[in-house]
Amino acid sequence: ITLDDSETSRALAQLLPLTLDMSELNANEKYASLPQRLPASAVRPGTIRNGDLMLYSTDTLVIFYRTFESTYSYTRIGRVDSPNELAEALGRVDVTIHFSVN
Repeated sequence: ITLDDSETSRALAQLLPLTLDMSELNANEKYASLPQRLPASAVRPGTIRNGDLMLYSTDTLVIFYRTFESTYSYTRIGRVDSPNELAEALGRVDVTIHFSVN
């Protein structure tokens, strides 16, 4: 995942390493509550893309594995570098994901 250059992304990076139990939602995303709130600048992106890493509200991390239209507001954090097989890798079940810095 490549993080954007933003206050939100830097705040998330300060939490790493981080292991989250992420729940399945709507056959297009995984989400989990973060251990603390992050700064947010939510906007309605319209189109959510496969591989987008976003913050919902101020404390919910979301990884999208399908492209679709949305009316919800999110703060962009970054993007999965190679999202082509993300849907297959995550499946349609709850998962545990470990985030760390290389």
